[in-house]
Amino acid sequence: MTTESTHVSVFIARTAADVYSYASDPANLPAWAAGLSTNITRDGDRWLADSPMGQVAVAFAPANDYGVLDHDVTLPSGDTVYNPVRVIPDGDHSEVIFTIRRRDGVTAEEFAQDAAAVNADLQRLKGLLEG
Repeated sequence: MTTESTHVSVFIARTAADVYSYASDPANLPAWAAGLSTNITRDGDRWLADSPMGQVAVAFAPANDYGVLDHDVTLPSGDTVYNPVRVIPDGDHSEVIFTIRRRDGVTAEEFAQDAAAVNADLQRLKGLLEG
């Protein structure tokens, strides 16, 4: 049962459409989401990523006009982690908000490390899109 969540966000000086287009393409994950993927390949309808946790399967929400980048990550253990992510328009800019939910058995220190890793990933995304 989830008992705690935190929201990590970053403002990006690009339109929400630009950010969504780039971030919703799983092939781009290794460039900005090192906390999840160092390499990713397509295997039929799913994406397999080499991650710090081992090989994981990643499944994004269907393409949409609302900036929803939710994705499930199926861990090597078989457990699936749901990750809610939104790209929100702000004029010619956007905000990306990633909700991290603390899973059972995750210590406060591990939860803080997860948030720091997500923040680093979002900062890389910002750097790529603004650079």
